[in-house]
Amino acid sequence: MKDLTKAEEQIMHILWNIEKGFVNDIMENLPEPKPAYNTVSTIVRILEKKGFVDHNAYGKTHEYYPLVSKDKYTKTFMKGFVENYFSNSYQNMVSFFSKNENLSTKEIEDIIKILQEQVDSKKK
Repeated sequence: MKDLTKAEEQIMHILWNIEKGFVNDIMENLPEPKPAYNTVSTIVRILEKKGFVDHNAYGKTHEYYPLVSKDKYTKTFMKGFVENYFSNSYQNMVSFFSKNENLSTKEIEDIIKILQEQVDSKKK
């Protein structure tokens, strides 16, 4: 799966949220200052070429929808993130965030609970 630029990722997040839409629908969901209509249209066409979105044509207008799910992209992104920044070690990643992000005791306890549930399910 190809990497996305920040602008492409922002558009994908909007499409994942609205499920399908025209460029104007995407524009409505962008924060201020909004880019030009043509800029958004170009980014959507790039996403289409990369295989992330497709469209239904209604005359000259196109309604775009995601082809790649947010979950699938997140898994691929996180795998690359862990490989590139944490020597392919989830342990290194968890250790980094637990030491550097000032997690509250409650957040740490919640993470431990989630991990313990995963350990328990894998033992079964």
